[in-house]
Amino acid sequence: MAGSGKSSFTGAYSEWLKDGDQDVLTANLDPGAITLPYNPDIDARQYVDMEKLMLDYKLGPNGALIMASDLLANHLEEIRAEVEEANPDILLVDTPGQIELFAFREGGRFVAKELTEDKRATIYMMDAPFTRSPLNFISSIYLAAAIYSRIPQPQIYALSKADLVSDAEVDMIVSWTVEREALEDSLRTVEENDLSSISLNLANSIFDTGLLTEPIPVSSKDNSGIIDINAAVTRILSGGEEQTS
Repeated sequence: MAGSGKSSFTGAYSEWLKDGDQDVLTANLDPGAITLPYNPDIDARQYVDMEKLMLDYKLGPNGALIMASDLLANHLEEIRAEVEEANPDILLVDTPGQIELFAFREGGRFVAKELTEDKRATIYMMDAPFTRSPLNFISSIYLAAAIYSRIPQPQIYALSKADLVSDAEVDMIVSWTVEREALEDSLRTVEENDLSSISLNLANSIFDTGLLTEPIPVSSKDNSGIIDINAAVTRILSGGEEQTS
């Protein structure tokens, strides 16, 4: 989701990997990014000019972002060539801030599928301050399921910005992912009874899919949780062994 800390996490994770002598490549796929907390090795902004699109086609920011996202797919071969030439141990891809631009449009789905033939995983960022509301939690896990339906590759749940909520709130959010009863109890405290009932039904359907897994609390400020994220990534990508070229 927008503002969930994707770019900050990309920067923190890449630096953590480099400190461990891993050969890391970072890719920014957001053509509308103004500033980034890291220096991307591959940058969508080198292939698609947002301002030029707005001027040439008389588009507003949202229309230009949609066009830019679709146009980026036309440059996939060039982007793939950059990745193959660098041949990194691991490629970290920072997706656009607007989730609908990447996951729910064919251009983004195409890029996710064709960017590399190597094993891939999705780290889904659950914004901890947002997710501590049970209704918002339901919205977040449904978005994760929707993304999986479009980009069916293994998902790792990261509870981002964990440093901005209390330990008790982190424990509460984690409990919602593994204990239906805990989520049901929290939903019963919601004043909007209709919303609570609908959300409970939605939550049960997600539980039944088996997609929901325990999120890993992380903070890009103090790097807490990154070692656990990396362990989860390693299990998916290489069966428990560190990435090698």
